[in-house]
Amino acid sequence: MARLSAELNRFFFDEVRPEQVTLVSILDIAGERIFGFLFVLLSLPSALPVPAPGYSVPFGVVMLILALQLVLGRQRPWLPDRVLKQTIALKTVQGFLKAGLPWLQKIEAVSRPRYTYICTSLPGRVVIGGAIALMAISMMVPIPLTNTLPAIAIFVTGFGLLDDDGAISLGGLVLCAMGLLLTSSILIFGYAAVRGAIDLIKLWMTGGAAAGS
Repeated sequence: MARLSAELNRFFFDEVRPEQVTLVSILDIAGERIFGFLFVLLSLPSALPVPAPGYSVPFGVVMLILALQLVLGRQRPWLPDRVLKQTIALKTVQGFLKAGLPWLQKIEAVSRPRYTYICTSLPGRVVIGGAIALMAISMMVPIPLTNTLPAIAIFVTGFGLLDDDGAISLGGLVLCAMGLLLTSSILIFGYAAVRGAIDLIKLWMTGGAAAGS
């Protein structure tokens, strides 16, 4: 089976496509590796160091649905027709791929089937699915810095799943742990900052009321 980068290059650049493409139109590329393929493809826009406004939340929702199915032991994913038939501009996809394919090719250069039980066994897929689900939720948090690292973690973990490379998936799980730590720290800091601001406002109002009396 051809490398994913070659398949994507062929599909989106070498062959003639309509100006709008749908997810269902490209699923034939995935073959039997459809879970990993979808995680890699859907996480790519948010994993790149380029602006991707509007994609983190909807793609995060889709990846959460896929991750939960992985946890439940499904071999092939189910997605609503509305998601499968949702269109995206071909030029937009090509822009993401031009930035992302070099990174994908670098991972492909070191990827090979190893420790495959991590990607193929039910316990391994449950752990991978659970970690990706947490990262997908993090991607949907509307706070800066909670999108990129979780998306990179999903990308790497999904690529290991795609190639049955347990070593790469383990590396992705480490990134998932880092992403969870980062998101948790930001949320905790944000909560503490908001509480502190509220306390200061209350103190100021109480002080003002006391001075007025």
